[in-house]
Formats: sequence, structure tokens, C-alpha cells
Amino acid sequence: MKHRRVTFLRSHPVLAVVAAVIGLAGSGAIASTASMRAEPRRPDVPAAQEIDSRLGGGAGPAGADAVRAGGAPSSQAAQASPAAGKTRRCTVGAKLVPTCGLLWGVAPGAFTDLSASQALANFERTTGRHADILHSYHRGDEVFPTADEIAAVRQPKKRILFANWKVAWGTTWADVAAGGQDARIDRAAGRLKAFPGTLFLALHHEPENDVRSGGGMTAKDYAAMFRHTVERLRARGVTNVVFVLAYMAYEPWCVQPWFEDLYPGDDVVDWIGMDPYLYAKPGGYGYGDFSYLVNRTSDPAKWPGFYNWVTRTHGDKPLMVAEWGVYEHAADPAQKAWIFSTVGRQLAQFPAIKALVYFDSPNAPKGDTRPDSSEHALTEFRRLAESTVFSVTL
Repeated sequence: MKHRRVTFLRSHPVLAVVAAVIGLAGSGAIASTASMRAEPRRPDVPAAQEIDSRLGGGAGPAGADAVRAGGAPSSQAAQASPAAGKTRRCTVGAKLVPTCGLLWGVAPGAFTDLSASQALANFERTTGRHADILHSYHRGDEVFPTADEIAAVRQPKKRILFANWKVAWGTTWADVAAGGQDARIDRAAGRLKAFPGTLFLALHHEPENDVRSGGGMTAKDYAAMFRHTVERLRARGVTNVVFVLAYMAYEPWCVQPWFEDLYPGDDVVDWIGMDPYLYAKPGGYGYGDFSYLVNRTSDPAKWPGFYNWVTRTHGDKPLMVAEWGVYEHAADPAQKAWIFSTVGRQLAQFPAIKALVYFDSPNAPKGDTRPDSSEHALTEFRRLAESTVFSVTL
């Protein structure tokens, strides 16, 4: 879903279609086959320790949730972490893939007037954990990385900038692919080369929502735009950028005949991202646990779930949950807390996921995604944040 800092919000002609599909889904036309309950947390074990035991050493076979959600086999889950009793120092490689554990990140203060650095400081203070990734959004000729973003990541304790850039803002994907925006790309190349460190860069995230049948905005036009931009940046000497293709991962788009045409090729995609959201109000599409968030499907015969699709189709690519959030259900704050509690319990079932980047907003179009929208929610979110599985040294 298009949930961004307010200055970057724009309308899309297909939103009416999305709304119609969601309406059908909420009425029961689309149902979840994933598990809707998490196993209870052991009251005699500290929350962070329990999460680590599931994600870290000695992780046993994936539970029934993985089978119902079509998740990774238990052997894969066991391989995702070090053997019991051993301690490993988790670092990142040239493509920012952690050697163990997961990167923890946030798009802070979305749809507010706070600067990235202010919103990030608030989020870290509230949740009790330093963020590895700062997620930001840009379009067209906006100058980025901004001075504020650079200052936020150039701290004694490092962070990684994850910038989203809509290269074709004001024009079309086909125009970019044909070289019509090369001057724009070249200007960005100069700034990216000067950036102090390696950063993630997504090119027009969630392209599914903008695909048209013509007009230079087909799925194949997107793939050509992505490829041309990457190749142009590389030709201009940009070597410190890790390229991310961030999908919306919304099932009605995933089953479209053009969906596979979006992919520009393994040589220009370093990570694959997904942007799923959950609703804490029970009873409709979007309500469920973590396995439902990353692998939801209404019919496995038609769509295996996004995680399963990525690992079967592009199995050598690390997967990033590039945006995720849970919308508050004010009538029952315990629901959002329950959803947060399932994340640490089920992460080990999805070992291809190497980063979680939360979308923090008090007033996103569908509601409040802040982790502290209620005391119950914050308690469980902080328990997740306490896990040492997110202790990756940058």
C-alpha cells in the first residue's frame, strides 16, 4: 500500500480498483489459509530469550504454523541460525546481507512533519532499540541523500540508508528506459558516489499499483526502466549502492498475467523486498499472524504466497520486509499486541528474510501503525526488539 511521508503522497487512477478488490476481500471473497493463532509464550522464559531460542541455536523443526502457511521446511529454518551453544558475531557483506541474524529498520514518522533524524530518534527511544536501517522516500529530481539523512546514518553507531526513488516521476517508465531521464540519473549518480558508505536503493517501489496496459507504464516498461537506471548508475561509477526491487506483494496483483514481467533480471536486482500490512481488527482480509503477513494466499493453487514465490523463483536473493505495519484496532488493543507477539515466534520459518523494516506512522491512510499506539502493542513490540537476533554489527 502507498503509505508514505505526507510530502510524497500522490493519487493513482487504479486506487479505485484496489479499493474495490479490498472491499471484496473484506466481505469474505478472499480468505486466509494461514494460521490465525500463535503458540502461547512460555511465562517462565523471558520474551527475548524465547525469541532467540526460536531464531538462534537449537531451533527445532518449524511448527504447524509453517505447514499451514506453506512456509520453509524445518531443515531450512534450522540452517538459518548457529548451532546450539555457539556464539557468532553477525556482520554484513558487500551486498549488506547479514552473515547471521537480521537487520532491524524503520521508516520513522511517516505522514508527519518531523525530519528523518527527529522521527528516528523518537522511534528508537520509544522501542528501545537502535535501528540498522533508515528508510526514506524520494521522487524525480529531489536531491537525495539529504543532509539530514546523511547526518542520521553517520553516527558512532552505524546505520544503513535505504532510499526509495521514483526515477520516472513526471514522466513514464518507458521514457526512462529510452534514455529520456539520463541527465536526472547522472545527477543522482554524482550524489550517490559521494555518499559515505553503502546504501540500499529501491527503484519505484510497489510498481504493481502503477502498471497500465499502455502509455509507457506496462510491466515490461518497468523492468526496462529498472535495468536502464541500474546500468546507467553503474556506468557512471556508482559502486556503493545495493539495488532492491520492492514489491507491494498484494495478492490480487501477484496473480495478474503481467506480474512476472516486472522482474528486470538477477544481474540488476540484489535484494527482493515486500511491503505487506496487517489489520488488527479480526474478521477480514489482512488480519492474521506473521506467517500470514509474509506468505498470505487465498488459494495456494493459484498463488503460493509471496515468500514461497520468491524462494522458488529467485531463491538466491535475500528477502527484505521493506515495509510492514499493523493497523491499530482501538476497540481491542490486545489484537495488535498479539500480532507483534507472533513475529519472533515465526521468523525462523522464513530464513530467506534478512531484514525487517517497520513503517511507523500515526496517521497512515488505513490507520495508526505506530508500535506504541497502545500500551499492549508497545509491550510486545519492545519484546521483539529485545531479541539478539537483530544484533548485527555494521
